[in-house]
Order: sequence, then structure tokens, then C-alpha cells
Amino acid sequence: MHATMRRMLRLSFAAGVVLAGCQQETAGGKAPIDHETKVLNGLRTPVVVKGRTLPTWSLADRMAFYKLPGVSIAIVDSGRIVWARGFGVKVVGGNDSVTAETLFEAGSISKPVAQTAMLRLVEQGKLSLDEPVNTYLKSWKLPDNKFTVKEKVTLRRIASHNAGLTVHGFPGYSTTDSIPTVPEVLDGKKPRVNTPAVRVDTFPGAIWRYSGGGTTIMQLILMDVTGKPFPALLKELVLDPAGMTHSTYEQPIPAARIPETSGAHHADGTLVPGRWHVYPEMAAAGLWTTPTDLLNWAMEIAADRTGKSNKLLSKEMATQMLTVQKSPTGLGPFLEGSGRGFRFGHGGADEGFYADLLYFPETGQGAAVMINGDSGPPILGEIMQSIGAAYGWPDYGPKAIVAIEMDSTAFDKFVGVYKMEKPMPLEADVTREGTTFFIEVPGREKKTEIVPTGPTAFAIVKGGSPFEFKVGKDGLVTEVVVGGGNLHLPRVK
Repeated sequence: MHATMRRMLRLSFAAGVVLAGCQQETAGGKAPIDHETKVLNGLRTPVVVKGRTLPTWSLADRMAFYKLPGVSIAIVDSGRIVWARGFGVKVVGGNDSVTAETLFEAGSISKPVAQTAMLRLVEQGKLSLDEPVNTYLKSWKLPDNKFTVKEKVTLRRIASHNAGLTVHGFPGYSTTDSIPTVPEVLDGKKPRVNTPAVRVDTFPGAIWRYSGGGTTIMQLILMDVTGKPFPALLKELVLDPAGMTHSTYEQPIPAARIPETSGAHHADGTLVPGRWHVYPEMAAAGLWTTPTDLLNWAMEIAADRTGKSNKLLSKEMATQMLTVQKSPTGLGPFLEGSGRGFRFGHGGADEGFYADLLYFPETGQGAAVMINGDSGPPILGEIMQSIGAAYGWPDYGPKAIVAIEMDSTAFDKFVGVYKMEKPMPLEADVTREGTTFFIEVPGREKKTEIVPTGPTAFAIVKGGSPFEFKVGKDGLVTEVVVGGGNLHLPRVK
């Protein structure tokens, strides 16, 4: 990172905007605890290898390490936002600082917010969670096939990612591209569309498999049923009632609002041409927002679930939304933990943007973090771990993984290049340096250490993500399986 960027980061840290005091007295009324300082200086990995010391870093140092221009953080404690700040700059080499009001693309966090609108229409009697989606589609129909003869694609299955639909995610379009319509996206119309057609390729309800394609079908249903443009509909049904005052689903974002936005950056720290990508798949990836707005949505869903509010959903519907439909998802959010440690949230990734949202409804705690660079996804987990430690999140903290001993010759059979094209292009390079093993995703993730946890099982030290190598009858490694078995990367080298 350039010296000027480092200086700007330091200045931003010194001059950040604090929305509310973060010093709180201890139970004994002694010296105040500076939670903010703890957060900004206590970044740590979500896992620790048993027997190793857990390292900690400052946010400024980790931003420099990842060549990450900007970060925005908002934190909730005791059911209220206690502070929100921006760090760094909107565009690499620029002077415009990230603030708590700077807009970032939220990626897939767009989904649960959009699914809230769908659930509101269900409560209004305009939709049903369990009717076939073709009941509501007017401008396009989902083709039936052998998989849909008995089991149907429904909104419940779409929201909980078990509708049997294809297309994991969307890369978006350059600002100079001709932007396709939603029906064109769903049919994968070439050359305007850069993703395959969204189709059913397994029995609806059979398996959990993430599908942004399904959420895009839901987007079209909402537009067909109401006759309204999607951004206007979401503003009416969700953004305004939830107090998401800065947010919009407009794609592309209006020119007048560009000064409010952060730019998107590649893994090497350079600005994405055109500043960012455009997503006609608005429900799946098109929300422009801030961490504060995301927490306003989460707090409202939590309040609806207890019956203390009903600005978005009834108590019954909010409870359904936060109840597992097909593990690990409810009707939109990812769910984890139990009791006081129960939490819901979602992560997001668009070209040059990453984000994470987590909320504990039983304790009124949570956080949202947004960044403007492809180089920095691990920092999201590191920041969340720091916040959890500073604020005492229940049943949350680095998970210990136990590494087994494996000599270098045994590991050599795993060294190689693994690559897939569907449901999305992905490459993983596995290497060895002495007795230390690494994995790298070119253009996305830097080389990072992995440790063996079983004869063919490994975990990424940086985040704890497990993966497993498959071995053929001849003893040769044939592929690596990641994402809980959803992604299979055949060995190509």
C-alpha cells in the first residue's frame, strides 16, 4: 500500500465519526471500558489451531495488509446502535473518507431484506409461501421438467434455498454494458447475459443449495404481482418502515447519489472500472446500504418476532422467518446457535465489495461490517471476532481446530490446481513450503495456511473453513470438496 494511503488510514481513524458514546461502566462502577478501542485493536481470526497463540491486530494494520481502501462498521448493544464509523477512503488514492453514511453494495445481504417484502405480500394475501411460483409469474414462466412433476418450486423453498434451482450468484455488469432484463437473466440470453439460465435440475425440497437464481425469480414475482418497479416496491414495503433511510435497490444507482457511494476495488487494490458493477438481479445482489441501515432492519425483525413491533412483519411471520426451514436457513437469513447465543444474519459479496451482518435477538447485540475491496474478506471475520470479544457476545468466539501430524511426502499428493466452472468459476491452488501447507484462490484470496485435521480433511487457519480431498481407487487425489459439499473442484493439474 502506498505511504499516502497509510497516512490517510491513520487520519481517518483519528477523525472517525462516533454516533454514540461507547464507554460503559463495569458492573462494580469502576473504570469505564473503552469498547471502541478494544474493537479497533483486537482483530483476531475466527479459529485458533490448538497449541498456538491467538494473534491480534489493529484494524489499521489489517487494512494495510489486505490493501483495503475502506471499511464501515456499526455495532448494536442492549438493543441500540452504540457506535458507527467509517475508516479509510471511498476510492483508492482519493481524499473522500468513508463515513458511517457511505453507501456500499451489500451483495447477498440483499436477499433477506428483499425476502421481507415477499413475506409482507404473503401476509397481505397477495402471495402464498407454498403455491407453485408459476401461479404468480406473468412476464416469464419457469419451465417444468421431470423434477417438477410431483414437487414444485415455491417461495418457501426459494427463500430457504432448497427449490432445486441453479445459478449460485451473479458477477454483475460493467457500467458500460447493455444491462439485460430480469426475464433475459432468468433465461441466460446470450450475449447480453453473463450467467446460465435459471432452471430446476434436482427435486425441489430434496437438498439445500444456495441459489441467487431463485431469489431473482422471487424478484420477478414481486414485480408481476404488484405491477411496481422493484426499487419503489422495496422502499415502500421494507426500507422506509425499517428506518433504512440511506438504502436503495436502484440499479444503477442514480447519478445524483454517486457521491454517497464507495468505489469497488479488485484484490490488487485497483478500482473496478466504472467504479462498481450494476446488478439487474436486485433482490439477490442489488442493495446499496450502510451498516447502520442493515442493523435497523435486523433490530426491527427481532422486535417483530417478540411482538413488540409490527412495522415489517407480524409476530407469527417474523418467527417463521427466524425458524429453520432447511438447515442452515430460515425464510432468508442464516441461523445459528441456541438460547442466548441464537443469532441470525447473512454475508454478501459483489464485485469489489464484501459485507457481513450478525444479530443476537435474545441479547440485543450485533454488528454489520462493509468493505470496498476483494482482497479483504477475511477481515470481516476478524472484525466480528473483535466485536464479539469486546462486547461479550454469548457462545461466540474463536473455534479451536486440532491439527494432525502429516509428513511432507504424505501431503505432496494433495498439491495441485483444482478448478470448476459451475455453478460459478472457481480455482484453488494448493502448495507446500517446507512443512507448512497453503491454499490460494487467484484473484480472490491471498495464499493462506491450511492444516490437516484428518487423512484427507483440512481447515483454513484464517477462517476455519473445512474442505476435503477425494481420493480415487488408484490413490490419486481427484477433487477437493468445499462449501459443505456444495462445491466440487476437480483436479486439473
